[in-house]
Amino acid sequence: MDALPVVWFVAIAVLWGGYILLEGFDLGVGMHMLFSARDEKQRRVMLNAIGPVWDGNEVWLLTAGAGTFAAFPYWYASLFSTLYVPLVLVLLGLIMRAVSIEYRGKIVSRAWTRFWDWSIGLGSLVAAFGIGAGLALTTTGLPIDANGDRVGGPFVWLTPVAVLGGLALVGFCLVHGATFLALKTDGPVRERMGGLVPRLAPVALLPIAGWAILVELQGGNVVSWILLGLAVVVGVAGWVFARRRREGWAFTGFAAFGAFGAASIFAAVFPVVLPSTIDPAYDLTIWNAASGGYTLMVMTVVTGVALPVILAYQAWSYWVFRKRVAPQHLPEPHDAVPAVRPDAVAGAR
Repeated sequence: MDALPVVWFVAIAVLWGGYILLEGFDLGVGMHMLFSARDEKQRRVMLNAIGPVWDGNEVWLLTAGAGTFAAFPYWYASLFSTLYVPLVLVLLGLIMRAVSIEYRGKIVSRAWTRFWDWSIGLGSLVAAFGIGAGLALTTTGLPIDANGDRVGGPFVWLTPVAVLGGLALVGFCLVHGATFLALKTDGPVRERMGGLVPRLAPVALLPIAGWAILVELQGGNVVSWILLGLAVVVGVAGWVFARRRREGWAFTGFAAFGAFGAASIFAAVFPVVLPSTIDPAYDLTIWNAASGGYTLMVMTVVTGVALPVILAYQAWSYWVFRKRVAPQHLPEPHDAVPAVRPDAVAGAR
């Protein structure tokens, strides 16, 4: 049995887990800017907390998608064609969020900043919900036939499981983002988020627990149940630390909860990468959805060389920007200054 499809299944699982953990708190912060911030100063502190890292964290999503395309092209084709509508919404949400982060501080105007605040918050919400819905359907099943083609209309994916998965990732992002803000900021934002996490976590994490249990009941094994048990233990530990205002340990606990939870879900579905709700005979597995051995070998070599460099750079960036962000660290708002003075342009003419 060729080991490379197994290696790349694990790699794709790690990439998705890394995206949920890193981009998860970015999306959560974006939603908290809309729902939890009390004034402009708090929103600026929240935005500056993720400012140095949010765009680097999005690379994990691109890498997960590209890795799926290269290692399991049939999985990629069936998944992206069946989930075309929600993935387009995810893309629009991410674009709206990225543009809003860049444009928000260009003009000092309450109407301007509030428009982009709504754009950041709604873009984060749509992206988190869509990605959660897609991942939930990937692990529980989609209506695909023997050719891997979608059976049904463009909204056949909109099921209770999709809603559960969407709420699961939104809830995790809210908790993860609040814990990150309690760890990364100082002042009113830190106090507000520190008090919010213990109350928010027991409710917001229920959907992701329900998703994990659903997958386990469908096809869990000893390893996946053990991983799920570990997720529960570290999640409870994170909640206890949050109550005690131990921000670093709370963040670690909830991050470990997300990591073990994702690992349990992928372990439960292995070796199936996309179940068919029409007939189990149509399931896509790591064996019938994988690329050829030569392609996987080249990918493994390239990844083995590039991945340590990427991880080292990202770890370095987090270390450089490790200090807390406080209101007194922020400059006074000001309009963006043109790179070239208008009078200089007129003189050149």
